[in-house]
Amino acid sequence: MRRRELAEPVPAQGVPRPSRAPQPARPLGTVRLIGGLYKRSKLQVPDRLGLRPTPDRVRETLFNWLGQDLRGLRCLDAFAGTGALGLEAASRGATAVCLLERDPALVQALRAHVQRLSAAQVQVQQADALAWMRSAAPGAWDVVFLDPPFAATAEAVQAALSAARPLLPAGGLIYLEAPLPWSEAMLQPLGLQVQRHGRAGQVHYHLLGLV
Repeated sequence: MRRRELAEPVPAQGVPRPSRAPQPARPLGTVRLIGGLYKRSKLQVPDRLGLRPTPDRVRETLFNWLGQDLRGLRCLDAFAGTGALGLEAASRGATAVCLLERDPALVQALRAHVQRLSAAQVQVQQADALAWMRSAAPGAWDVVFLDPPFAATAEAVQAALSAARPLLPAGGLIYLEAPLPWSEAMLQPLGLQVQRHGRAGQVHYHLLGLV
């Protein structure tokens, strides 16, 4: 994978787990791609309780971290939902993108998006993300996007990180969204480290690399 210049990492600080994860205000029905070939394309998304698309400004920050040109990179969007992360990667030139989603209505919407955008490099699979990642070939994906359901427990997020890590080659990256920050102490046993961390409202977002 091509290495990208990164500024000094901002480590996430651990905080006690809340008794109950905050819920998003409401589901959204439209997502807009913000850069690349499909810039300004709108994705109509079925309303689903708890479906929380990554905000535009967070996606903009993420793809500034990754670099605007993703040519040559293979990207896995493991909890695709709206497809915003994976399709944004495809829009910016990712060579291969796989969207995993288990909700049939969302899978249907994702396939419609791919067809409308003529995004031949994007594959949609109806699958349980954890089971799929655990059976996937090691080192097959340069970037793995993990945006699990917002109410996911710390244990569920840890399981997703553990399943995703073997999929990365040297220099590979994981993008993680979670209701709490993940600190170096939490990530080190998983063989991961924080390269970037930010916060937008109740969402903490991280770019993680291999130790």
